[in-house]
Amino acid sequence: MKKKSCLIVFFLSYSIAYCQPATTDATGFLLTVLNEKSQPAEGAIVELMKGDKLVKVAITDAKGTVKFDKIEDGAYTFSITYNGYKQQTTGVYRFPSVINTGTILLEPSITSLQGVNVVAHKPFIQQTQGKVVLNIDASVTTAGSTVLEVLEKSPGVAVDRNGSIALQGKTGVLVMIDDKPTYLSGADLNNLLSSMSSAQVEQIELITNPSAKYDASGNAGIINIITKKNKLKGFNGSFTILAGQGVYPKNTNNLILNYRAGKLNTFFTYNMNLVKYLIDIYALRKYYDASGVLTAQLDQPAYFSGTFLNNTVKTGLDYYVTPKTTLGIVFGGTFIHRQGDNHARATWLNSTGAADSAIATDNRNQSRFTNGSININARHTISSSQDITADIDWLHYSIRSEQYFNNELLVAGGYKEASQGSIPTTITIVSAKIDHTIKFQKNTTLRSGWKSSSVSTDNIASYQNFDGTQWNEDYGKSNHFLYRENIHALYSSVEKKYEHVNIEAGLRYENTHYRANQLGNALQKDSSFSRNYSGFFPSGTINWQADSSNSFTFGAGRRIDRPAFQILNPFYFIINKYTYSTGNPFILPQYSWNLELSHQYKNLLSTSISYSIMRNYFSQLFLADTTKGILLYSQGNVGHTYNLGLSSTLTISPLKWWSLTAQATFNHKQLKGFNGNDYSSDINQLTINITNQFIIAKTYTAEVSGFYTTKARNDLQELLYPTGQLSLGVSRPVLRKKGSLKFNARDIFYTNAMEGLTQFPNATEYFILRRDTRVFTLSFTYRFGKAYKAIKRAGGSADDEIERVGNGG
Repeated sequence: MKKKSCLIVFFLSYSIAYCQPATTDATGFLLTVLNEKSQPAEGAIVELMKGDKLVKVAITDAKGTVKFDKIEDGAYTFSITYNGYKQQTTGVYRFPSVINTGTILLEPSITSLQGVNVVAHKPFIQQTQGKVVLNIDASVTTAGSTVLEVLEKSPGVAVDRNGSIALQGKTGVLVMIDDKPTYLSGADLNNLLSSMSSAQVEQIELITNPSAKYDASGNAGIINIITKKNKLKGFNGSFTILAGQGVYPKNTNNLILNYRAGKLNTFFTYNMNLVKYLIDIYALRKYYDASGVLTAQLDQPAYFSGTFLNNTVKTGLDYYVTPKTTLGIVFGGTFIHRQGDNHARATWLNSTGAADSAIATDNRNQSRFTNGSININARHTISSSQDITADIDWLHYSIRSEQYFNNELLVAGGYKEASQGSIPTTITIVSAKIDHTIKFQKNTTLRSGWKSSSVSTDNIASYQNFDGTQWNEDYGKSNHFLYRENIHALYSSVEKKYEHVNIEAGLRYENTHYRANQLGNALQKDSSFSRNYSGFFPSGTINWQADSSNSFTFGAGRRIDRPAFQILNPFYFIINKYTYSTGNPFILPQYSWNLELSHQYKNLLSTSISYSIMRNYFSQLFLADTTKGILLYSQGNVGHTYNLGLSSTLTISPLKWWSLTAQATFNHKQLKGFNGNDYSSDINQLTINITNQFIIAKTYTAEVSGFYTTKARNDLQELLYPTGQLSLGVSRPVLRKKGSLKFNARDIFYTNAMEGLTQFPNATEYFILRRDTRVFTLSFTYRFGKAYKAIKRAGGSADDEIERVGNGG
């Protein structure tokens, strides 16, 4: 009854606000600030000047616009400051006036240096209101990287050996591509991002305090990967060819086409990424008795190598029915084929280190990942003060993994055993949403919306053992899992702008219902489970523009992480003879409260302090079967985690030809929970990212960048050791600046390893994992067509659910 009452109040408040008439201040002025490509300049500082006197200060929004109200009689100018561009001042406006709008086009700053023109480049890292934006092409050393490798070097982002992503020291990140979540998690998300080339990506947004319009998922926030789209008038496009060499070769090809004329805009993008990979792992597991005395050791070197081929295509069109109405449709498809071999040896040692026995394992595996998607969208401008958008999304995933294991005991007369597994998964997602925006008197904006999604998964795990003559079903590991989930959401937020203060407050309501069925076999009975739960998720920010140089922002929000679909599935996935992973049907959602206070000094220095508390914290659980010497990896709710964070970003030019961006993020984390025993751990961890760019002669841009992370902890029982990398790169324009060449040497000292120590019940495991990270690449990009004003394509309704797809692989 309490929740129903809250909903009634929620909609009454919206109705009252909606019924208020939209008005425009006769003495107001709306200024639009665009960059040299006629794209919105978000985060530009606009000062309203009366002669030499500063009257008001404001910051442009995502559309590059800023509004001043109740301007007193007199003559005024507007002064605009934006990082990397000349400071510009408009002509004189006299108020009151019939002219109440204006547009200014910024020019990149150019400095004369001994006869050489030095043009300011867009920085790799930009701080805008509520998020950090990474401009991928602005960094030479991202060429030839996968998206996962770009994230690993991104400020405040960490990736562990299992592919779990943390933001600002906190796990539970909603990963989106073009404003749509990937619906993937764990190994599947890792496989997608590690096969996706950075050549496809224009920007990556790191959003630590999302507003109510976003899905409430992602306790740590949102990582939004924005792919490249050419949306200019006429026929335009670009293509990129890249070749790289590490231990093994890499190749990427990317094509972007666009045609816009009259009422029609069409686009097409294609990317092919072919990579041969390696994963070199060493693990030493130690077993102890109840009194803590070492009893046995398991030495486990393993070497994985293989190839993956990623083909991604996206095409669609926008039709401008009238100046106020736009209809669009987008088709997308991804095909990833990954295959590889694993050669491993597990040697049992006694407490003194003497060898007892050894088992050699050969493993062949391949997976096929196919995704198709359709988005239908519409946008209608009801009036100058309100508009409405609608999206319908359909997505289908087909994921098939095949495994083959051959184990051999390396002694005279030793045994041989073989097993194989087939793990097909299909996932279908249907999602729809409607968003409404209305602006009314006194600089107030009300945003409201509805979203519903339905997810269906069908997952089979079929294992067989070979008895020397034929394959026999292993019913103890085989499994058939069906899952159906529905999420319904409503949200509303109000934004109010005052002279120096901007306030936004929002509330989101989400209801989740799921039902799962584990079908039985000859050894296992049928079982089913279901849950229904709801929650309110408030969020808000207060921004105070103290003066033209200083601004302060306070943000707070409550968020949720639902368990990934596959985590609920209690089937076994074989890692090796002595290590399995399994799901947990009893895991609950985890919830967090996040608070952040930040200060921005011009475009020079940004600092922030944050605090979060997470309940029902997801952590890996390590379960031991001491009779068979097998360890089970699983996940469960283990307690609480507390995170205090400090972050600072500095962007300066020590010399006219040298620009530097440095960021440091410090986290004090405390984790408390129960997994067989009471666990409590805390850690202080620091991550430093530095990017140096140099202008050489007229045409060359050089870069030296790197990152370093101290000891870190994302899971209750796993400690990660320090890691980092250093990369170098150089680029230059060619073919009358229509093309560009980039050479990049990444991780030149081969230091970017994942190393750490895991604590199990009565056991520990030291591990170190190395990949093919030292890579030298050469890329060529050519652009054709003319540059006209760009348009912005709306995102779809498929949000949080993509983040949580799993295929058991």
